[in-house]
Amino acid sequence: MDQAGEGAMSYAKKATGEADFRGPLDVTKAATLVLDGRDTVVGWSPRAQELLGYHPAEVVGKPIDTLLFSAEGTHTVERAGGEPVAPFPERGLCEAVHRDGHRLQLVTTVCRLSGTGAADRVVVAADRERLRAWETQLSMLHGLATQSPVGLAIYDTDFRLVWCNAVSEMELGRPLDDVQGQFAEALYPGGEFVTPGYPQGLHEVMRQVLETGEPFLDLHFRGEQPSDPGREHVWSCSYYRLQDLDGQVFGVCEDAFDISDRYEAQRQLSLLVEAGRRVGSTLDVVLTADELAEVAVPEFATLVDVDLAAAVLDGELPGAGGLVGTELMRTSSRSAPTPGTAGHDRAPDDAAGRSRPARRVEYPNGSPQHRCLASGGLVLEDDTLVVPLRAGGSSLGLVTFVRGPGAGVFDSGAVAVADELVARAAVSVDNARRFTRERAAALTLQRQLMPQHLQPSSAVDFAHRYLPTDALGGVGGDWFDVIPLSGTRVGLVVGDVVGHGLHAAATMGRLRTTVRALAPMDVPPDELLMRLDDLVGQSASDGSERPDELEGGDVAAGATCLYAVYDPVSRHCTMARAGHLPPAVVEPGGRVSFPHLPAGPPLGLGGLPFESVDIELPVGSLVALFTDGLVETRDRDIDKGLKALESVLSEDVRSLDELCDRVISELLPGGTTTDDTALLLVRTRELDTSRVAAWDLPAEPVAAGRARELVAGQLGDWELQQLVFSTELIASELVTNAVKHASGPLHLRLIHDRTLVCEVEDTGHTAPHLRHSADDDEGGRGLFIVAQLVQRWGTRYSDSGKSIWTEQALHA
Repeated sequence: MDQAGEGAMSYAKKATGEADFRGPLDVTKAATLVLDGRDTVVGWSPRAQELLGYHPAEVVGKPIDTLLFSAEGTHTVERAGGEPVAPFPERGLCEAVHRDGHRLQLVTTVCRLSGTGAADRVVVAADRERLRAWETQLSMLHGLATQSPVGLAIYDTDFRLVWCNAVSEMELGRPLDDVQGQFAEALYPGGEFVTPGYPQGLHEVMRQVLETGEPFLDLHFRGEQPSDPGREHVWSCSYYRLQDLDGQVFGVCEDAFDISDRYEAQRQLSLLVEAGRRVGSTLDVVLTADELAEVAVPEFATLVDVDLAAAVLDGELPGAGGLVGTELMRTSSRSAPTPGTAGHDRAPDDAAGRSRPARRVEYPNGSPQHRCLASGGLVLEDDTLVVPLRAGGSSLGLVTFVRGPGAGVFDSGAVAVADELVARAAVSVDNARRFTRERAAALTLQRQLMPQHLQPSSAVDFAHRYLPTDALGGVGGDWFDVIPLSGTRVGLVVGDVVGHGLHAAATMGRLRTTVRALAPMDVPPDELLMRLDDLVGQSASDGSERPDELEGGDVAAGATCLYAVYDPVSRHCTMARAGHLPPAVVEPGGRVSFPHLPAGPPLGLGGLPFESVDIELPVGSLVALFTDGLVETRDRDIDKGLKALESVLSEDVRSLDELCDRVISELLPGGTTTDDTALLLVRTRELDTSRVAAWDLPAEPVAAGRARELVAGQLGDWELQQLVFSTELIASELVTNAVKHASGPLHLRLIHDRTLVCEVEDTGHTAPHLRHSADDDEGGRGLFIVAQLVQRWGTRYSDSGKSIWTEQALHA
């Protein structure tokens, strides 16, 4: 027996007791009595004295039947000399009388002696209960060695196999004699421990147990079972150090229980939990498909392909005929790496998160995927499982799971997990599809509602940028506009509707349309905001913004707006704001300021006033109007954003387009934003005084003739003789009406710009209007004639009165 084997025997003795290990009837440990041929006791051992209590002098020379009696009854025979004796059994159960009088159940066996002396037999006796305990222990050891489902193995200090039980032999696929002496890692090549925080190798675990004496319990070891090649198994293993009776370490004991089925069930349950946590984290169809593949590989499958109908990628559903004949797009594909290779996937191409484009795929007739498309049910073929991706009764695509060598087969449990996994993912894909459709519709609506072509203006140069949000909430309600006004003035507006989605975009469209309608009426900024406030408040009160009427959109609970009017003749800019951020004003020298402009309440609150502020801007001033998406982000508050904007605007950048790009790149790196962003940069101009002519006239009938003279002379100086006749008539009619229906003094002004502007100002507040005169009426045709001669005309009111203005094209 080698050292490790002797150590194992010594360890067993220590654990069970040496006598018990050999058996209670071992002659060196049991009670022994020596009998002669007449069954008289001629020898009495110390163990016999210990068992029955008699000293040798008390029993030697007495018949054995005075001490031991057969439990099966007494049958007498004749002793030599004619005395009857009871036969003593060769082996069996006996009763004995202890010296103190109590009876014992003993097990005995008889050994015949050879020789010529008086000693004829040796009786070996042991307590019956001790024998039963020993037999129980022996049965237990036999069961562990032959019937236990737990694999037991003993390795020496060099990690070589010394002994193993039947289960270990079965797992190894060879008897102990064939594998005895082999290294542990050679018996399970490629296996490793997967319990976090512990070594991965078998030898390293055993080494630590031998060195520290601390056992390792319930470690999970994953590898290929030699008797079941091609399938991965998982064992729950425990290791503890073995020592002999003298404390000498001679090896490591391993017990291992195959938990592959339980481990697989737990892993599949964990997979579903992980899928619930990770799949559907975004409302993006492609990223959702990627998340499904990432969760499944390598924990569930070696390869996963997600194919979606092309219509799904556009936010739509496939036709009613199902997916047969429908264009399928490989949206995501992920595989587990094999030794020496790298797996492939549809992981993002760069840090910005953009994924590779989907590609078209076709499946031949008879393939598992084609059969899945045709039947609408899952298809299992060898190591390939194809599951339809369905939501709400509609087919969206299919998912293919493939398991390579060593990954196991798709049993009924795995099929159920795959079905549940795909069903959960289908809900997320369908949600992402719906969001894609709504966002596309909202973007289309928003693009249509935003200014398409802003008219050039003599009052200002401008450039603008608009960035829709990339957040999950979809598009928002930011907007801007540049509106031509009478007298070469220009209206500048920027606004932000609270909320996202189609409703926010529609609300933005209503507000922008209202501003476009009110601005040409020369409504002052504070009054214009008051009318917008009424519009939003009425929409909320009449229930047009109830959430239950909106599918997937947020409620526009209000809006902010900034409206400004700039006059290039006076260089004055009048502004008012409703809860919006103030504009940034950059003087020609580069100094940046944010004018003190009363904030005003957001639109929709109602009942609170708005205030206008009038400032004079030097020629060439820069005015920046923007929404909060530009200056406020998740990791930057508004104050820091305004400081950053101030820094960029103070730079010497000549082109407004270039400056727009600089602002976006500095404040929104990468062009990404969590909120819509609108930016309008305006550089002011001053109209040349040589192109403006103004006169004061008395409120008398002769003023009409004087107006004709002044107009004709000024148009001659501007070389606009072709407009003399019409302009004389226009000025004469406007002055005549002012004299007749208003009061003086009168003010006549001509502006030579992109059009010819004629204005007559009086102190009245009566609104002029067109009317059709009868044939016998002596007057009332003036404004009707004027309207036929001009492109536009209107009335502008001020605190001191009103101005009637007209615009004529410079060339017929």
